[in-house]
Amino acid sequence: MEELSETSWLPPRTPAPAPSVMPLRLVSLALCSPLISNLQGFSESAPCLSPHGGHRGSSKQEAATADPHPAVAPTISSAPQLQPDPEPEGDSDDSTALGTLEFTLLFDEDNSALHCTAHRAKGLKPPASGSVDTYVKANLLPGASKASQLRTRTVRGTWGPVWEETLTYHGFTRQDAGHKTLRLCVCEEPRLRRRRQAPPLGELRVPLRKLVPNRARSFDVCLEKRRLEVEAEVAEEERGRILLSLCYSSQRGGLLVGVLRCAHLAPMDANGYSDPFVRLFLHPNVGKKSKYKTSVRKKTLNPEFNEEFFYAGLREELAQKTLLVSVWDYDLGTANDFIGGVQLSSRASGERQRHWCECLTHSDCRLELWHALDSVPFQLSA
Repeated sequence: MEELSETSWLPPRTPAPAPSVMPLRLVSLALCSPLISNLQGFSESAPCLSPHGGHRGSSKQEAATADPHPAVAPTISSAPQLQPDPEPEGDSDDSTALGTLEFTLLFDEDNSALHCTAHRAKGLKPPASGSVDTYVKANLLPGASKASQLRTRTVRGTWGPVWEETLTYHGFTRQDAGHKTLRLCVCEEPRLRRRRQAPPLGELRVPLRKLVPNRARSFDVCLEKRRLEVEAEVAEEERGRILLSLCYSSQRGGLLVGVLRCAHLAPMDANGYSDPFVRLFLHPNVGKKSKYKTSVRKKTLNPEFNEEFFYAGLREELAQKTLLVSVWDYDLGTANDFIGGVQLSSRASGERQRHWCECLTHSDCRLELWHALDSVPFQLSA
């Protein structure tokens, strides 16, 4: 029996086929399929590849001219360069992290008033104290912070507070709108009265020159961090303003002077407020009937008086006189402090002259007008 050799039972060996360019390319692409799927669409110059590692729409000419020894390494090393840079951790804009405030502004030019309605806040960042009691504080800049400061009520127990409260600045004119800015702060109400006031949770500023008179405008603005240079923005000293009404009564034969209210008075006391009252003096004149004064309003910079006084006289006589109006801070036991004053006469200028002359020209017609207070006391005795 014929002995079988060690290899005689094996099938005859067929020669190995010559290496083909295309299989080698397909193998290399199959190995890199995870990278290829990420690279699709990033480069127009790269061949369009299917997610399974093959060519999509490749031509025979490409296969014929392909490199028989393709370099796979450059394809792998170039993949990380096409990945976008990761976003930095945290929010690059601090304002978005502090929340937003929704409010509406209305410049009522007919009544010389600015109305600010605070609606709601969203996305507030909790302070370190963990308090959830918040309110909105408003200031007109430039100007004394206490004199123009208004605030809403405190909403407790929520980080999405809804106020729906309107703050009104009386005596706001077109001139104010041209150079003033409204600052709104969302503040934390301290739980303990003795606790020091915490900094605002966020603030925003609106240049009021953008407002159209008698047209409401709504805002939804991101809150920003508090600016430390606020006090330096008070570039001019403001003593405040007063709203007066004048009417010549033909029935009574004299002038009716109404002291309605003051706004944004300068603080004269150590507590940051004043105890204001108003003095009236018709000059030249003698006797007690030429001098009047209102009652005192305690601890306020925006007092409301609504008091009226009468000066008898013909229009021709009153046209030659001067009405001196002065605002004072009442101090018990010491001399009263002068806050500011205004003079109305036919020899005055601007709105002061117009107000005086028109009231004497049109009988039985009440004219109301705001006047800015001068910081220099009158030379005449009051």
